[in-house]
Amino acid sequence: MRALFVVIHEALELYKWAIIIVALMSWLISFNVINIHNNMVRSIWNGLNAITEPALYRIRRFLPNMGGVDLSPVILIFIIWFIQMELTDLFRAYAMGF
Repeated sequence: MRALFVVIHEALELYKWAIIIVALMSWLISFNVINIHNNMVRSIWNGLNAITEPALYRIRRFLPNMGGVDLSPVILIFIIWFIQMELTDLFRAYAMGF
C-alpha cells in the first residue's frame, strides 16, 4: 500500500511541475524569449501541452474571461495539492489501522 501511495504522490508532484513549466514556457513564448520554431522547444511544448491541456481545458470552461489572464494552472495546482493532502491523511489513517 505504501508503494502505491508513493507512486501516486510522485506522479502528482511531476504533474504539478509540468503545469509550472507550461505556464513559464507560455510566458517566454509570448514575450519572444524562446522561439517555437526551434525543434527542441516545439517538441517540449507539444509534449507538455498534450499532458496538461486536457485538465486545464476542463477548468477553463468554468472560469470567466479574465482578459488574457489564465488562472487555470493555479487552480489545478491547488486541486492537486488538496488531493495530495487527502491521500496523505488517508494513508496515515490506513497505517494506524483506521
